[in-house]
Amino acid sequence: MANRSHARKHRKNSSQVIAMALIGVGLLVIGVVALIALPRNGVSAQGQEKSAIPAIVDFSAPELSLTDLQGNPTALSDYRGQWVLVNNWATWCPPCKAEMPTLQAYYEAHREKGFVIIAIDAGDPITEVVDFVESYELTFPVWPDPQEAAIDAFRNNALPSSYLIDPQGTVRLAWNGAISRSVLERYVTPLLED
Repeated sequence: MANRSHARKHRKNSSQVIAMALIGVGLLVIGVVALIALPRNGVSAQGQEKSAIPAIVDFSAPELSLTDLQGNPTALSDYRGQWVLVNNWATWCPPCKAEMPTLQAYYEAHREKGFVIIAIDAGDPITEVVDFVESYELTFPVWPDPQEAAIDAFRNNALPSSYLIDPQGTVRLAWNGAISRSVLERYVTPLLED
């Protein structure tokens, strides 16, 4: 009787081992397929940049006052009359880091048209923000936001998130996620040229 019990237990253990091995092989196959199919370096399998697509919106820009990196008081209303792209980001956020060179290049190409980017950091220590700005060679305004007032003002805690504000102070476009240069050119540039 002990031998039958032992044999049943052995078959049960063997079945479990085989099931686990099949699951492992299945996961391995899924991993290989994912590596082949997933985009690399921000470019899709079709050769297009990955990017968030903006939602068309229509609401008044929030009243938002912070200080800049030099400690000077500043507010969104100070930029009335210009096109403003507010970018909520953080130094620890991988997609935020990935989009910063794109935002810098777009800003340099379009700032003569009355366009400005205001990058508002969500809660990082100011020394980390300064180091980030220096290492990425950012030339647009960067505002530290230790209390995350911008996240509250825009009612969106996703990072990165961006908002295009027109010269009259109306938010026209909103993004959740990193933005590519091609999407900026497609959605923002025509507005700047009107």
